[in-house]
Amino acid sequence: MKSHSPSRASLAGAVAAASLAAAIACSPAPAPAPSAPAPTPTARPEPTPSPAGRPAEGTLSPLLYPGERHLANVRQLTFGGENAEAYWSADGTKLIFQSTRPPYDCDQIFVLDLSKPDEAPHLVSTGKGRTTCAYFFPDGRRILYSSTHLGGPACPTPPDRSHGYVWGLFPDYDVFSARSDGSGLTRLTTAPGYDAEATISTDGSRIVFTSDRDGDLDVYTMAADGSDVRRLTHEVGYDGGAFFSDDGEWIVYRAARPETPAAAEEFKALLAKHLVRPSKLEIHVMRSDGSGDRQVTANGAANFAPFFFRGSHDRIIFCSNVADPKGRDFDLFTVRADGTDLERITYNPSFDGFPMFSPDGRRLAFCSNRHNARPGETNVLVADWIP
Repeated sequence: MKSHSPSRASLAGAVAAASLAAAIACSPAPAPAPSAPAPTPTARPEPTPSPAGRPAEGTLSPLLYPGERHLANVRQLTFGGENAEAYWSADGTKLIFQSTRPPYDCDQIFVLDLSKPDEAPHLVSTGKGRTTCAYFFPDGRRILYSSTHLGGPACPTPPDRSHGYVWGLFPDYDVFSARSDGSGLTRLTTAPGYDAEATISTDGSRIVFTSDRDGDLDVYTMAADGSDVRRLTHEVGYDGGAFFSDDGEWIVYRAARPETPAAAEEFKALLAKHLVRPSKLEIHVMRSDGSGDRQVTANGAANFAPFFFRGSHDRIIFCSNVADPKGRDFDLFTVRADGTDLERITYNPSFDGFPMFSPDGRRLAFCSNRHNARPGETNVLVADWIP
């Protein structure tokens, strides 16, 4: 929804649909009401009533739930609006994330400095078009994100929902790098069509991203300057939201692949219209050259936003609705790369997603509808990780 577009998808709102979109996209979220005040890290608005069927929404529900034994000292870092895909800098002092907040009508990229808790997040994207999937380069001097701004300054038109629940693969998306303050913008992808969901290896040498440049939605890698593009996946269907292991030897990603010829034809017909319909998503791993691909989960649920444990490619944390496959409850789970030892981490009855361990593995950043003051708000949280 690396989302990380279908990028990594719209989250809070209709939590089930939004979170599933996030599975495919990097979480562009719906704009807040025009009257909503600009959220800041310290503003704590009063809760508003929760809609029927969403009792945990808009109630300032707990920051920590019973059973969440791996989490401690949970802190909420944003307070209002739609905030998603918060990823750590290599020194563990900053988070970069996408947010829809006034005066912007769709997602832009912001940086939050954890050493300055009273300082509002600052904009590092252009403020034009729609952005998604931001990441720090390892040296902290540059950032990586995808944007549609070259196609025009306005937010792209949302997809036609007469096709049912679909996600727009905006063909103006390209991958860019910039200095950490947003200056020095450099375009890294120039192929026609959708290029997004980009993250970078810990040594800074390779970027992994999703593209439809060859008529499908596949995972690719390229050098940090945009050269040496290599296609890694080749099966029909959506592959994306990829991350490297710390040693750079493995990639974890999510995949939604048609299971029948009719489903494959439907996928191709929608793709021709720059659309994709989220369905079942399973976690996969492969070597960084695309070899050794294997499916990790096989539960038929919406499994997405996978990330390797630090220093390992044997354990994965991810988001899933496997405990509530027909409902709106998405939680964090861990699993071994061979598919064994599935463990539920969060028990918030709404949405928890987009987990990423801090570089030292001691903290976990994630995005959640827990403790929101208004229904549909998604905020960035950080917790201490208890092994």
